[in-house]
Amino acid sequence: MSSPANHAIRPPSQAVPEAGDAGPAGETLRRPGPLGSAALLVSCSGEGFARARAFTRETLSCWSLDHRSDDATLVITELAANAVAHAVLRPAVGGATEVWLGLSLDPAHLLVTVSDPADEPPAYTPADVTALREHGRGLYIVDALAEEWGWTSRPPAGKSVWAKLSTAPPP
Repeated sequence: MSSPANHAIRPPSQAVPEAGDAGPAGETLRRPGPLGSAALLVSCSGEGFARARAFTRETLSCWSLDHRSDDATLVITELAANAVAHAVLRPAVGGATEVWLGLSLDPAHLLVTVSDPADEPPAYTPADVTALREHGRGLYIVDALAEEWGWTSRPPAGKSVWAKLSTAPPP
């Protein structure tokens, strides 16, 4: 099992140095670039999360990583849901709550990140995993799919929760 250690990574808001485009639902979008990074600012709504899943799938397809699409989309969904449920404290200007999603690629790993405005670390506490609970299993799913996961603070406020997935095709 991975340790939810506090590791230092580059926040997804710095993933691509050039300015972003406006996405179809008004999200700020940084398309996959030659550095293997992409980021998306989404509102915390049904449409925003649907766009996040589509963005993840489209980006991985551009990187010829369709075989990692299901796992990466599930990890993004779980981390974003945690951000909304536990970390997003106040709506952004304009009334919609927002989080950053980031995808970064190196030859061996895909780094998936979700950044939110709260400083509190994600809560991963050992529990009775046999209990039939409606909520509280998201980080267990992330832990099962990722080679490693953790979080880093984003001064002056906020954090990024990340997960590393292998780029290798399944056996």
